[in-house]
Amino acid sequence: MERLVIVSNRVPLPRQRGAQAGGLAVALRDVFGKAEGFWFGWSGEVTDQTSGELRFTRSGRMTFAVMDLGRNDYERYYNGFANACLWPLLHYRLGLLDFHREDYHGYMAVNRAMAAALKPLLRPYDRIWVHDYHLIPMGQELRKLGVNNPIGFFLHTPFPPADLFEALPAHDSLGESFLGYDLIGLQTERDRRSFFDFVTRNLGGRVHPDGQFEAFGRSSRAGVFGVGIDAPVFANIAAEAETADETIRLQESLAGRLLAIGVDRLDFSKGLPNRFHAYGKLLERWPEHKAKVTYLQIAPHSRGEIATYRTLRRELEQIAGRINGKHAEFDWQPLRYLNKPLTRPVLAGFYRLSRIGLVTPLRDGMNLVAKEYVAAQPPQDPGVLILSRFAGAAEGLTAALLVNPFDADSMADAMHAALVMPFEERHARWQAMMQQLKTDGAAWWASRFLATLDAASRGAHSLSPTGTQ
Repeated sequence: MERLVIVSNRVPLPRQRGAQAGGLAVALRDVFGKAEGFWFGWSGEVTDQTSGELRFTRSGRMTFAVMDLGRNDYERYYNGFANACLWPLLHYRLGLLDFHREDYHGYMAVNRAMAAALKPLLRPYDRIWVHDYHLIPMGQELRKLGVNNPIGFFLHTPFPPADLFEALPAHDSLGESFLGYDLIGLQTERDRRSFFDFVTRNLGGRVHPDGQFEAFGRSSRAGVFGVGIDAPVFANIAAEAETADETIRLQESLAGRLLAIGVDRLDFSKGLPNRFHAYGKLLERWPEHKAKVTYLQIAPHSRGEIATYRTLRRELEQIAGRINGKHAEFDWQPLRYLNKPLTRPVLAGFYRLSRIGLVTPLRDGMNLVAKEYVAAQPPQDPGVLILSRFAGAAEGLTAALLVNPFDADSMADAMHAALVMPFEERHARWQAMMQQLKTDGAAWWASRFLATLDAASRGAHSLSPTGTQ
């Protein structure tokens, strides 16, 4: 029986689904249930040593298998190469890149260990779909173990220009890992151009008009597959959440004021300091909005072991304190800053209540918050999405107010425009974006990727010099 095997760094186990889900879990949430599935990855637990022992959980037609990581492997693979090196590089932040050779070796070792643990679980007719920057070498490691199944890879982050990727000391060996896949999925046309430029300039490869590329005596294919959501389902969740206790409590606390909302993982790529400064400029330049609008920023902590993230947290607390100290009244706090995660239904209710959705990353792969905000809006009184032109979602949601997140003044202008925008314009913009979300949903994204993977895998692979195909 044909089975879809998902491989990702973290696995959304059933017992964890009440918490705020990451981008991959949200995107695939409504795809499964129609066919048998198997989801494999790290458990999120850290032990003394990586043993390769697996724990299994069954939910419906989905089986989950997870393995723990040893403390040293966790530090090298996750905190080290993946998040202190690859993450800033992929988001164009060379100044934050912190490369150590031992971290790269640890990253490769974990990918080998995970491939070795997965290989005995695979069936002849499985299709394997590997996700994100933590596992770039996974396909090549599976090929070395003799796995001939179709293997696709999807990168949820941006892919930077070739000149930037070249700054990674291991760019050539890591780049070769992409050839272990039958299909590489990228979020935007900009990412595809950058990836193909890297293939030709840095890997010495060739790119064909149909998306096929060749390097190191092997061939693969790359394409654009922008992640979507199931907009009608999320709209129903938001409508139901409108009368939930949390939504009512928030509404009552606003005392008739308008709400602007931002929901982001605490990360330097999200542009939160820039956004806070823009909100402060809004209150300074248009004092008529004082005590008329409240900005709620939800930013759960992440990667707290990395110094860059601790510094960011302190910076945001200081900016929020200055804004509130300067503009607050005894009965109004301009900026509410929360570092706790909220469940998806609670967020849906908060989105629905908000006149402005602030999604202004400095660079982002897609950003599903933008799409969820649009889907959550009440048709009779929709809010306005303010969206960074450097988020992948900007390629499709062109009816949003697109801004440059490095320009706080232009973001303040957009906030003012959103607050005074008449209903007719708000509704027309929302309607155009909602139609796009319904057309390019999560099921469409997954089915299109898998159909392309099937077609690509039917093409013959050349033998890898180090593999066993």
